[in-house]
Amino acid sequence: MISVKVSYTVKPAFVEQNKKNISAFLDDFKKIKDANFLYNVYLQEDNLTFLHVSMYEDETVQNTVLNTPSFLKFQSERDQSGLNNSHQLEKLQLLGSSLSLIQ
Repeated sequence: MISVKVSYTVKPAFVEQNKKNISAFLDDFKKIKDANFLYNVYLQEDNLTFLHVSMYEDETVQNTVLNTPSFLKFQSERDQSGLNNSHQLEKLQLLGSSLSLIQ
């Protein structure tokens, strides 16, 4: 099991485009068959900071998901928007869940 948390803050002018890009890759993620993963995106109270929390069965699944063209486009546009060193990636260790989504 691989669990990851990514957070970053965008400029106000990029918020709506980032939301559109997120919506596009989430739609594509829903079409991925036979891959055991969960991907959630949140917008924090400041309305500028995005939080992505993802869980993957293994590296093969993670690579499949993260190499989806719409996700790569999202990453490129996000990075080019100017994140001011706000991008943070953390690996998490799952201790338990109320849901049995990924075994």
